[in-house]
Amino acid sequence: MEKGYAIGGNEAVRPFGIRDKLGYMFGDFGNDFTFILSSSFMMVFYTNVMGVSAYLVGLLMMAARFVDAFTDVTMGQIVDRSKPMEAGKFKPWIKRMCGPVAIASFLIYQSGFSDMPMGFKIFWMFITYILWGSIFYTSINIPYGSMASAVSADPKDRADLSTWRTIGATLAGLVIGAGTPIFAYVVVDGQSVLSGPRLTVIAGIFSVCAVVCYLLCFRLVRERVEVPQNRTELDISSMLHSIFTNRALLGIIAAAILLLLGMLGMQGMASYIFPIYYNMPAAQSIATIASSVCVLAFCAPFASRLAKKYGKKELSVASCAFGAAAYLVCLLVRPQDAMVYVVFFSLAYIGLGMFNTVIWAMITDVIDDAEVKNGIREDGTIYSVYSFARKLGQAFSSGMIGWVLTGIGYTQQVGLNPGAYPDIMARVFDWSCLIPVIGLLAVSLALMFLYPLNKSRVEANAAELARRRG
Repeated sequence: MEKGYAIGGNEAVRPFGIRDKLGYMFGDFGNDFTFILSSSFMMVFYTNVMGVSAYLVGLLMMAARFVDAFTDVTMGQIVDRSKPMEAGKFKPWIKRMCGPVAIASFLIYQSGFSDMPMGFKIFWMFITYILWGSIFYTSINIPYGSMASAVSADPKDRADLSTWRTIGATLAGLVIGAGTPIFAYVVVDGQSVLSGPRLTVIAGIFSVCAVVCYLLCFRLVRERVEVPQNRTELDISSMLHSIFTNRALLGIIAAAILLLLGMLGMQGMASYIFPIYYNMPAAQSIATIASSVCVLAFCAPFASRLAKKYGKKELSVASCAFGAAAYLVCLLVRPQDAMVYVVFFSLAYIGLGMFNTVIWAMITDVIDDAEVKNGIREDGTIYSVYSFARKLGQAFSSGMIGWVLTGIGYTQQVGLNPGAYPDIMARVFDWSCLIPVIGLLAVSLALMFLYPLNKSRVEANAAELARRRG
């Protein structure tokens, strides 16, 4: 039986088990009720419902991420310097901030403001998006991600948490990606059109679901490894030097940004490909279901086993290259049937899903590697830097989609009558394939040449830390 202690005491606690895995799964489920809604539907909501240009939406979403350069790292420092409480060091933040993040997400999608002046709509989008992503989402996601290293010191347990976190994200994607298009779109003169009022209601429901999932995470997960309060004096120059000389952290940051460019690019373009290019919103739901089933059936059960045998880095390089190849074939074939496109979409998801399943365990490998080198454990700071990188990837993907759509001439009018603009819609298809091809291939190269933590080095670091801790 695994030994442990309660934070603030020395009594034995229950060993790591299925309750922790389920609880950690619910934590990411809660995150993605607002995150996936934003990455998949915010762009199309503001372009097609609110009438804001795609270029401006992408620009504002990207600008908001630069705010995260301060809020993410600040939150990481707050977490590292917070004093452990009875519930632990990280869990209390989840309970405190679940309400604000859910409310802020709901406020983004207020279709009742569609007739307001453009200046007001842009102001509302920017303020609500900053509140949601840069402040409240940060204040819950940084502690949640950092908590994995406090739930168990065993690398295998952490890999299990990473797998269950991916399961939570996949289930959230299934609910949001499959359910939202079915209820959010209506048919007007034979063309599928996003309904603003319906999306507002959906956003409210998802916010409530997010709070429920966060509270389940708080209730089920147990922190076992005491992470002491960091009382060292904050030295910004030393912190930045540590970050920018940490090759493992820089490598995983590069891979994370590129992964999100590919993955969120796929999800964002799906809102234009299926309902508009193919005029089949149901295909978007089918694509989400199919890709989620692929992740749950192939990635979740096999990723940890393959990573244990071959290494997390080695598995991720191969799987992302496979995903890029799938979309390259799709670009060359140019399927006229939406369901054939769904097949390529799902194959690519198997590739990126393998990396997504183990990536959270790779972060704990980076934290361990830094502790071996520096003798200081900074879970919150390292995770906050990584989280900021992921937000940059999210913002760049939104900006990229907005700029691509603007560059090829896509407007609200094209979305309402795509049959009159065949050349523009052909270019929409091209970029729906090129974005994941470029993004996933770049992930493989970044991991291959930048990220140093191969299987043997991870095992050596775990052994060294076990020796130091006795």
